[in-house]
Amino acid sequence: MGLFSALMGNAGVVSQEELSREYGNLLTEGEELELGFKLIRDTFIFTTKRLILIDKQGISGGKTEYLSINYRHISRFSIETAGTFDLDAELNIWISCEALPSISRKFNKSVDVYEVQKVLAHHVLK
Repeated sequence: MGLFSALMGNAGVVSQEELSREYGNLLTEGEELELGFKLIRDTFIFTTKRLILIDKQGISGGKTEYLSINYRHISRFSIETAGTFDLDAELNIWISCEALPSISRKFNKSVDVYEVQKVLAHHVLK
């Protein structure tokens, strides 16, 4: 992920090896990593059982919040693809019946938002 893209708030894909090395200890028995994205210091991960949002806090990033969202609590989601002049794609996720999205993330062009949608649809539409 390029520095400019990161500064603009766009997430890029994180390799399976990096996800396993840094966050493998968060997984439960039988849970597997599927897809992960990094936005400057924050990361969000799709596993076979849940969505994990990792928020590094403070100047040093020493304090970290790990938020787990069970897929069954996601009521709806949307993706918006990148356009000619709008170079980023977007993901919006609603938890329960909230009026506004609970989670909104922007992706750079290196991310296949259709793959993100496919993983969410697989888990949410069960």
